[in-house]
Amino acid sequence: MRKISFGTDGWRGILAEDFTFDNVRLVAAAVAQYLAARGLAERGVVVGYDTRFLSERFAAAVAEVLAGRGISVFLTGRATPTPVVAFAVKLYRAGGAVMLTASHNPPEYNGFKFIPEYAGPALPHITGEIEANIRKLQEAGAEIAPPGGEKAPVTTIDPYDAYACHLATLVDMGAIGRAGLKVAVDPMYGAGTGYLEELLKQAGASVEVLHNHRDPLFGGTLPEPTAKSLGGLREAVAKGPAQLGLALDGDADRFGLVDSGGDFVTPNQFLPVLLYHLITVKGLRGPVARTVATTHLLDRMAERHGLRLVETPVGFKYVGQCLAEEGAVLGGEESGGLSVKGHVPEKDGILAGLLAAEMAAVHGKSLKELLEQVYREYGRLYSERLDVHTSPAEKERVLEVLKGFEPEALAGRKVTGRVTKDGVKLLLEGDAWVLIRPSGTEPLFRIYAEAGSAGEVKAVQADVLRQTGL
Repeated sequence: MRKISFGTDGWRGILAEDFTFDNVRLVAAAVAQYLAARGLAERGVVVGYDTRFLSERFAAAVAEVLAGRGISVFLTGRATPTPVVAFAVKLYRAGGAVMLTASHNPPEYNGFKFIPEYAGPALPHITGEIEANIRKLQEAGAEIAPPGGEKAPVTTIDPYDAYACHLATLVDMGAIGRAGLKVAVDPMYGAGTGYLEELLKQAGASVEVLHNHRDPLFGGTLPEPTAKSLGGLREAVAKGPAQLGLALDGDADRFGLVDSGGDFVTPNQFLPVLLYHLITVKGLRGPVARTVATTHLLDRMAERHGLRLVETPVGFKYVGQCLAEEGAVLGGEESGGLSVKGHVPEKDGILAGLLAAEMAAVHGKSLKELLEQVYREYGRLYSERLDVHTSPAEKERVLEVLKGFEPEALAGRKVTGRVTKDGVKLLLEGDAWVLIRPSGTEPLFRIYAEAGSAGEVKAVQADVLRQTGL
């Protein structure tokens, strides 16, 4: 039997090969043991699912296992976004949640995500305990099918209304309506269908919707809101009348943004604009959390406003920890995840889209115009990620090189610091930096870099390739 392990955001596997009903029941039983050991079982568990193949059937199997072990289940009655399932943990004061989703992965995948009682991604010590339970169950050859006899209740829920009311405390929905905003929305056939577009309509915006029905093949592409995948949304905004395009990934925890004219706005561009809005318009104060791979423009802004900047390893679970425990005003990552003070410590693409709409409405400017305003005030930085595929043997060689990789300079810039929080990050003079981070599952290296111009970024990346032999 293949090893079942939790990665950056849960356990994922290929349907019928790794992700089978037997394995899902096994993991559900391991979660039940975790909850019982932690005294959380009596609070019940929320179970949600996305729009992938058999997700609702997998969710029903999880519910059956939990209920058979005396744990009450709050089962969503329809495909539900991951952030809404996380919110439901707080709403029902549950001991945690299980979300059946593979997020933005290819359609042949599905996944199992555990959300603990604090309503954010599970930290490594929690998933480690669940993995240990899985091993023990496997070694014991335990029967995972629920035992006969009395079972705990399974209650069907729909947290939409309560979630919508909560978002109205974080977003100025009235401003969106008063501005007469015209928005195009693309939920990418995913679990976010019926959420972002309905909330915008309720606020009074004019909404055009794309790809808002279930398609487990996601239209033949990845349900990942990148510039490459959002051609339809970019075209819809470019031709008008929409002033803004908002996209979600397969489980609606990541966001994608298209500005007026059809220009894609990267998370590294949006996060500083959002921080500017949170500080200057909403008057929020507190730490700012970002991953090691995310723009340092946030650092400049935090320093200017006397806010503490917290750098975390890659993975929103670490950002979420800062949101939950330290009251961060904003937590974000370059891969398209964010949350804000007052919300659950889980990334939320729906919230991100609504905040983008609020900003366009309140400022009366496009996101790119707001970005230029931020650049004028805090200086300009360019960010880029380069993916370098290798062979397994080559990956091992480069990993050895990186252990002692401390060059004096890169692309003519003096190296001023070395950070090994996640991969190898070199700080360069002039506010530039580069991060070399290996993939945990593939023979692949990701080289993130940031500097004052696009040319400087490419020069730094090229020198890293040269000096490491990649």
